[in-house]
Amino acid sequence: MKLYNSNTGEYNFVMAYPAVEEFALSSLGYLWLYKIADTLEGINAVRISTDKIDIIPKEIDSLAFSMSFDFDYLGVLEILDKLKIPFYSKERGEDYPIIFAGGPVLTTNPKPYENFFDFVILGDGEEIFEKVLNILKLKLPKSDTLKKLADLDGIYIKGGKWGNKSKKAVVSLNNVIYTPIISENSYFKNTFIIEVSRGCMNRCAFCTASYTNLPFRHYEYEKIIDAIELGLKYTNKIALLGAQISAHPRFNDIMTYISNKIKKGVNIELGISSLRTDAVTPEMIENLVLGGQKHSTIAIEAASERLRKFINKNLKEEQILNAVKISRENGLKGLKIYSMIGIPTETEEDIKEFITLAKKIKDENKGFNIEFSFSTFVPKPQTPFQWSKREDTKSLEKKQKFLEKELSKLGISSKFSSAKWDYWQTVLSRSDEKITPMLIEVYKNGGKIGAYKQAVKNLNIDIAKSTEGFDFEEPLPWDCIETYPPKQQLINEFQRLNK
Repeated sequence: MKLYNSNTGEYNFVMAYPAVEEFALSSLGYLWLYKIADTLEGINAVRISTDKIDIIPKEIDSLAFSMSFDFDYLGVLEILDKLKIPFYSKERGEDYPIIFAGGPVLTTNPKPYENFFDFVILGDGEEIFEKVLNILKLKLPKSDTLKKLADLDGIYIKGGKWGNKSKKAVVSLNNVIYTPIISENSYFKNTFIIEVSRGCMNRCAFCTASYTNLPFRHYEYEKIIDAIELGLKYTNKIALLGAQISAHPRFNDIMTYISNKIKKGVNIELGISSLRTDAVTPEMIENLVLGGQKHSTIAIEAASERLRKFINKNLKEEQILNAVKISRENGLKGLKIYSMIGIPTETEEDIKEFITLAKKIKDENKGFNIEFSFSTFVPKPQTPFQWSKREDTKSLEKKQKFLEKELSKLGISSKFSSAKWDYWQTVLSRSDEKITPMLIEVYKNGGKIGAYKQAVKNLNIDIAKSTEGFDFEEPLPWDCIETYPPKQQLINEFQRLNK
C-alpha cells in the first residue's frame, strides 16, 4: 500500500535494493528516496531488489543503489550481472544507464566501490537526491552530467571532485521521514516506521552512527505527532526509529501521547528498536508494555567500567542494573543486552567481567529473560578508532567460546556474530580501490567466506593494512571525504581516550 500518489514521465529511473524485497520494504531510507523519485515530475520510477527485477523497463536511463551494510556490494553485483551491465563504470559507454549509489557504507568510505559507480552520494540523501534526479532527467551526455553533479555538495566522483575533497550532505530535519509503503511482505510486516531523530550525542569511539550523522538532530514534536496520526489511518503498528530516540527533548511527551490514545481504546502496537540504558524510566517501560512490547534491548558494549569509559560509553554498573530492574518491575518479559568483544586494550579481566555482571543481573531478576548478544570490534572509518588494529580471529573465537560456556552455566543464553565474517567486514571497511577485483571474484565464486581468502591468494592482494591499522601520519583511503569532525579532532579524541 502506497501512502502517496505517483507521477510518471519519460525518464526511466530504477531504484535498486541489493538484497531481497522483504528487507527492501523495511529500509526507511531506501523507501523514502524511492518516494522522492516516484513523485518527481517527469520521472518513471521503478523499485527492484535481488529477487524482483522482472518489472524493469526495457530502457533504463539511470539506476541507483542503496548500500547500508558492507556486504551489500554482492547484491549490487548480482543486479548488474542479471541486467547484463558491466561492473566497471569505465566499461560502460553512453549506451548504458548512469549507475550511482548512496548509503552509510559509501558515506564512510566509497573507495572499494568507486569503480562500480559513475558517482556516489555522500551523507543525508533526501535533498541532494532530488537535485541529482533533476540533473539526470535532462539526459545530457555522461561527461556533461558529471560536470553538473560535481558542483553539488554531497557528490563524490572517482578521483575526487576534480581534485578536491568531497563534502557530505547534511540537512536540517524538517519534514518527518516515515514509511511511504506499508506491506505484508516487509520484514516488519504492516509497520509504519517514523524517524524521530538522527545521529547520537554519546559519540562512542567505535560508532559510525554517532560520528557520520553529526550533529544530532530531531524532528519537531508536532510533526512527529502528525506522522503518528497518518500512520494510524493505515495500520496499528507504529515503530519509532533513531540511534538515540530518548534524547529527543520531548520523548516523554511522544510516549505519553501514544499511551493516552491506547488508554482511550485505540489499538496501537508500539515498537522501539532499543533503549538508552541510562535513560530507562518506569514510565517509558509502562508505555512500551501498554503498546504490546514484551522484550526490548539495551547496549552496554563492555562489562567493565574501565573499558566502557575507554570507548566513551560512560555507563555505571548501577545504571545497567537499574535499567534491567525497571524493565522487569514494569512489565517487560526480557531484555537483550548488546555487547562487544575485541575492543582495543581489552584484557582477560574485562572478558570475565561479563560473567560477574551477568550473575548480578540474574540474581537480582529471577524469572526475567536475559540474553547477551555479542559482536566483535570492527574498526570503522570516520571514528576515533579508525586507526586501531583488529584483534586476531582465533583469539576472538576463544573469547566467544569462554563466554558462551560460562553464561550457559548461569542459565543465560548468548548469541555471537561470526568473527570470521567480521574480519572481512574490517577489510571492506578500511580498504581502497585495490580490492575491487577481489570483490568481483568473490561474487563470481558464490560470495561465501572461503571465496574471500581464495580471491586474495589468486589476485595477490595485500589486505594487511586494513586489519593491522594505520599510523596518524599516513593517508587514509577515505581522506577523499571532508569529514566532520575533522581528522585532527578524531586524533585528539583517540589520544584522550588512550591516556
